Amino acid sequence: MHDALLRVVLQDNTWLERGDVAPWCAGHLPEPFLARKLVLRAKDRVCLVVGPRQAGKSTLIWKHLAQRGRAALYLNCEEPAIREWTSSAATFMSELGQLGKRPAALFLDEVQRLPEAGLFLKGLVDRRTAMTLYATGSSSFDLAAATRESLAGRAERHLLLPLSIAEAAGRVPPARALADRRYAAAARRMLLYGGYTTVVLGPQPEAELAGLVEAFVVRDASDRFRVQRLPAFRRILELAAGQVGSLCNYSEWAAVAGISNDTVDDYVGLLEETHIVRTLRPFAGGRRSEVTRARKIFFLDNGIRNVLCGGFAPERSRADRGALHENLVLTEIAKTVSPLLDDICYWRSKAGAEVDFVVRHRGRLAGVEVKAGAAGGRLSRSARSFLEAYRPELMLVVSEDPPRMTRHGTTRVRWIRLWEVAPALAAFLG
Repeated sequence: MHDALLRVVLQDNTWLERGDVAPWCAGHLPEPFLARKLVLRAKDRVCLVVGPRQAGKSTLIWKHLAQRGRAALYLNCEEPAIREWTSSAATFMSELGQLGKRPAALFLDEVQRLPEAGLFLKGLVDRRTAMTLYATGSSSFDLAAATRESLAGRAERHLLLPLSIAEAAGRVPPARALADRRYAAAARRMLLYGGYTTVVLGPQPEAELAGLVEAFVVRDASDRFRVQRLPAFRRILELAAGQVGSLCNYSEWAAVAGISNDTVDDYVGLLEETHIVRTLRPFAGGRRSEVTRARKIFFLDNGIRNVLCGGFAPERSRADRGALHENLVLTEIAKTVSPLLDDICYWRSKAGAEVDFVVRHRGRLAGVEVKAGAAGGRLSRSARSFLEAYRPELMLVVSEDPPRMTRHGTTRVRWIRLWEVAPALAAFLG
């Protein structure tokens, strides 16, 4: 191990010389710290945490390590010396012994920056080093080519999105009425500003959000992903933000932005892979009267969407109030379901009947209908059409109605508030 590499390693791992792991781990945790519900698992595999930039991926792993009090070697994969050192798993393991006692865990931050990330991690797993392996990546776009094939069966992938309503609310009082008050306040704020930790905790949410958008457009799109036509890329972002919850018309977008349909498709794909947007396919059960191809688009954070379109005017006075509620519910669903085991769709008939979301879990169905105001305790005609056609196990109506539960045929129907979406779905998923 050459001197330049040793200096980098020691600078990021002061416990190697001082011997005290706990203060070193604790020093990487922000104050205050908002607990996340995601539980990390990595037995005999790489614990790979992916998600958008500044979602808290590294903090989640630091908290996990601090709770266990285990010595972990931290490697910042954006450092050239670290990238060179990790080009070969065999060489890495050989030189690791020069640091003294082998650490119990290895933490690779921004692992997609390694030229051969997948092969390196595969080599460590296959050597059965007895170290627990943790890795973060800000983009599955980068990680797809770098790790997906090499790490088949060797990684436990976790998707970490911005804070949910419950996480943003923090510790709530045990009394139900007081807890609901706290959740309602968090939901109202997230309708406008979303759930990025720095936005939730910071005094200037609008400035924080503007900085996040610029970092993605300027640094990631331009430098990392080599997007050549940044004005057109930004225009596609703005068009998507203005049409949240609507059917996508890429030909229309292409004409407005002055690019080809294929380029629009590439840009939207990039936005999905970097966890900025989510497109939903229609749920089609084989009936001729259903929409079967057109996708809908949503943002995975309301705050990012509002920077690009809509602004931060009070929710009650906005023309896009319904779109804000629908988008927030989508983010709550995405943070609850498994990205590998579950599917989120929408349902729409050619006659215009529509259910906002359909969650498919191992052959079971749950529908979700979103109302910005009160639903009057009644199912819409569209919801009834869907229930009669597919008899889902559960139907959730998100509205300002008092919570209650009833049945429509064999389907359980629940009226819930915004902050009850995640727990209601979690109970359905089992």
